[in-house]
Amino acid sequence: MTPKHAFPEALLARLEPFEGGFHAHRLAAQGGDVLFARYAAGEHIPPHEHPTENWGVVLTGALELTCAGETRRYEAGSWYHLAPGQAHEARFPEATTMLELWFYAERGEGTG
Repeated sequence: MTPKHAFPEALLARLEPFEGGFHAHRLAAQGGDVLFARYAAGEHIPPHEHPTENWGVVLTGALELTCAGETRRYEAGSWYHLAPGQAHEARFPEATTMLELWFYAERGEGTG
C-alpha cells in the first residue's frame, strides 16, 4: 500500500517512475537526480551504499537512518546527508514522504 503523500498527483504524472528499491518518481538532471519518494509505515531498506552524494529532507513522517552502527531519527523538516559510498540502512516507523537529491561524482553521469 502506498502511503498518503505530500506530492500533487499532477506533478507525479509528469515525472518518470524511479526504478529502484522504493516507490518514487524521478526528475533527472545533469549530474544528479531529484526523487519524490514515498515509504510505507514499517518499510525497511537493508544496509547498502551507492556512488551518489545524497541530501534529503523528510516532508511527512519519520526516517530512522543507521550509519556505522549509529541510528538517528529525522522527522518532518529535518535534512540528512550521505557521502558517496557511505553504507547505511533506513527504517520508516510511519508513512513517510521525502525529497531526495542524488548527486553523481562525475558531472552528467546520471541514471538516465
